[in-house]
Amino acid sequence: MSTTVEKIKNIEEEMARTQKNKATSFHLGQLKAKLAKLKRELLTPTSSGGGGGGAGFDVARTGVASVGFIGFPSVGKSTLLSKLTGTHSEAAAYEFTTLTTVPGVIMYRGAKIQMLDLPGIIEGAKDGKGRGRQVIAVARTCNLIFVVLDVNKPLEHKKIIERELEGFGIRINKEPPNILFKKKERGGINITNTVPLTHLDNDEIRAVMGEYRINSADIHFRCDATVDELIDILEAQNRRYISVIYCLNKIDSISIEELDLLYRIPNAVPISSEHGWNLDELLEEMWKKLNLVRVYTKPKGQQPDYEQPIILRNGRSTVQHFCNQIHKSLVEEFKTACVYGQSVKHQPQYVGLAHELMDEDVVTILKR
Repeated sequence: MSTTVEKIKNIEEEMARTQKNKATSFHLGQLKAKLAKLKRELLTPTSSGGGGGGAGFDVARTGVASVGFIGFPSVGKSTLLSKLTGTHSEAAAYEFTTLTTVPGVIMYRGAKIQMLDLPGIIEGAKDGKGRGRQVIAVARTCNLIFVVLDVNKPLEHKKIIERELEGFGIRINKEPPNILFKKKERGGINITNTVPLTHLDNDEIRAVMGEYRINSADIHFRCDATVDELIDILEAQNRRYISVIYCLNKIDSISIEELDLLYRIPNAVPISSEHGWNLDELLEEMWKKLNLVRVYTKPKGQQPDYEQPIILRNGRSTVQHFCNQIHKSLVEEFKTACVYGQSVKHQPQYVGLAHELMDEDVVTILKR
């Protein structure tokens, strides 16, 4: 009996042999949907199927956000963790020095951020090679991923790691596709779109729906989606959209001309973890990607507390979120909030619970 990995390989080979045209679109849609369902089995294997969390991969979470370090063995992840957090993570000039997740913490701009040095992965990690599933399973829970690459080795490593992460349901530096999907009891498949669909036709859409045994649904496309993006919507519970920064390590071993080329790579920061070069820029990019909001408290009649800001997530940064971070009883006793900063037109301005706060706003809560 074929294993899940073998079934995946067979489908991928069949897809490679099949030329895409109008006559084959239905069949290709079915194959892609089958492939996604099989990969889901690898994401959530049964206890008998192996690939579980494993010893040493359960890490107590702390801080307002977590950053996972992913990369091939011996690219400098452990040295980078040590430089940024002061945490000792075993580092040596041979492969697979780190065999478990090593956590560290950095205080940056008043925010406590956890960093996780994960064991090196190898090609085929998503299929269970090495301890790949365990490594990527931890990465799926992070708010940001540092993909650490050795600039002395081909940047094909970047493509391999991207393929491994994508195969595990992680969508890198992407937003969820703008597709509205709603299952119905009856009425068949109703397909509408506000932009032309150049990558999908109705046969492919119906093939995918059929493979998922969805007979009635409303599907509205607000983007020029691919069949993979449609499947991502159907597999939404198994998809994670995570920002990635490519840490191009060991720049101390290349020329200035080569360094200039590295800066053209999107979402990349050239660094030297051994010498501590350019780590300030890396942390600045980390802060932008995490999209955190610092809000300073100002008790009535006192100076603002600039030492310990309340950290909120962008998109969850209303005055109500701010109150809940301090104490839930504040919402019940809330009368108004006096706000100074970028989020208001007048300095100060009185606002309600629904007001969206911005980075470095100063807030006084007035109770009833």
